[in-house]
Amino acid sequence: YEAIKQQYRPEVPEYFNFARDVLDRWTEVEKEGKKSKNPAFWWVDGAGGEVRWSFEELGVLSRKVANVLSDACGLQQGDRVILILPRIPEWWLVNVACMRTGTVLIPGTVQLTVKDMIHRLQKSKAKCVITDDSVAPAVDSAGAECQSLKFKLLVSDGHREGWLSFRDLLKTASSDHKCVTTKYQDPVAIYFTSGTTGSPKMTEHSHSSHGIGLTVSGRYWLDLTSSDTFWNTSDTGWAKSAWSSIFSPWIQGACVFVHKMPHFDSSIVLESLSRFPITVFCSPPTAYRMFVQHKLSSYTFKSLRHCVSAGEPINPDVMEEWKAQTGLDIYEGYGQTETVLICGNFKGMKIKPGSMGKPSPGYDVKIIDENSNILPPGKEGEIAIRVKPTRPLFLFTCYADDPEKTEAAIRGDFYVTGDRGIMDEDGYFWFVGRADDVINSAGYRIGPFEVESALVEHPAVVESAVVSSPDPIRGEVVKAFVVLTPDYASRDPEKMIKELQDHVKKVTAPYKYPRKMEFVQQLPKTVSGKIRRNELRQKEWKK
Repeated sequence: YEAIKQQYRPEVPEYFNFARDVLDRWTEVEKEGKKSKNPAFWWVDGAGGEVRWSFEELGVLSRKVANVLSDACGLQQGDRVILILPRIPEWWLVNVACMRTGTVLIPGTVQLTVKDMIHRLQKSKAKCVITDDSVAPAVDSAGAECQSLKFKLLVSDGHREGWLSFRDLLKTASSDHKCVTTKYQDPVAIYFTSGTTGSPKMTEHSHSSHGIGLTVSGRYWLDLTSSDTFWNTSDTGWAKSAWSSIFSPWIQGACVFVHKMPHFDSSIVLESLSRFPITVFCSPPTAYRMFVQHKLSSYTFKSLRHCVSAGEPINPDVMEEWKAQTGLDIYEGYGQTETVLICGNFKGMKIKPGSMGKPSPGYDVKIIDENSNILPPGKEGEIAIRVKPTRPLFLFTCYADDPEKTEAAIRGDFYVTGDRGIMDEDGYFWFVGRADDVINSAGYRIGPFEVESALVEHPAVVESAVVSSPDPIRGEVVKAFVVLTPDYASRDPEKMIKELQDHVKKVTAPYKYPRKMEFVQQLPKTVSGKIRRNELRQKEWKK
């Protein structure tokens, strides 16, 4: 770890573009025969279908997509593009094409509803949406309210009125495209946060914050080389996919392995780890909790050498069980949409089960109190990153179009993560909980505000409070405390719960619905009338 800190001296040039300066460089290395025969990209659909691209092929295809964006859609540098696709090869091509054209990518999960879509389109002022048949109807329903939306690209073998066919345009597009010139601080992507005390914020990252900043993940946490095949199971809608399915592996010249897997299936994952030569693997703790329920001795992971986990704290007993059955440690890492890796268990470091490791070499991480004073080891406070006198380059640029929220994230000399933790005497960090109320269920971060807003739209609900509740598989799930109107108070509670759960699934993305529900006469509140969610949450976790 000390050697890593000494070695880590990233250089940030004034002009930087990940497609040109990293991906195209790997193409040259490939052509010179100085790289292993490993592909850059390897996709399987689980039914025998496969796609494999070298860096050269990735370059050719992404240039064609860049021409589709520039020519067919007339997009200019700085224009925003919403991309909502499942794990299909086109998702990766559009990511790289946006870098080549200087357009700003905004990924989203395929579970977004019409309401989510309207919010994202209006707030982002995106000019173009790229999606498939499953999401296109929601875009059409939202489109009328979004004047900035000019182009809709459909990734499908079929056609739809009012949409351009991505695959038709790709066939005829030229593969000759000159990458635009981008400065290191120019925006590369915007990620919507989970939304805690209001609607989701737009977190802007620059070409360098991810394109250079994630070197620390690729090289030191994931321990990748150009001969590795790396599988990250994240949904394409989250920033973790940028981290571990684009930047970290390709900085190192590793192969990105993808399984289409429309829904997470632990058996499919374990079978794939046995069948394919995957050397490095990343999945959230929920997945590992599912894996250890299987008889792991019946699988042989011939190539697997390194396992990592992120998204929420991983239980020490799961780590022990995984190691007992596979012989492999799980290296936990911690970061946010706004950051790159904040803390990690780096290769070669002693692992303390339950700890998220030591600070990433790119950051000066401290535990601070509410007055921004640095706290000594053993004292609980907020996890924070020093930003003064020098702001780290590998932090988000801003909350796009929202200077007030950007300013509010800084307290004194620090960017405050909103998470609470403790640093021990050895410099290891331990996660305590969130200072905000975001629920982290099976790797999905869910803001209570969105679920409460959905519930209150139902005529039966006066008000509600949504908190996390412990769950043996998902770590935590959404629990709603609901105050019913007098007209509905005498109804069958089980039927009422089912009706409200179905309602939430329709109004917002289905993964956000409350798996647990309790009807109450009133909610605990502060003097000023704010709901005391922390009180409800503490009661849940003390049961």
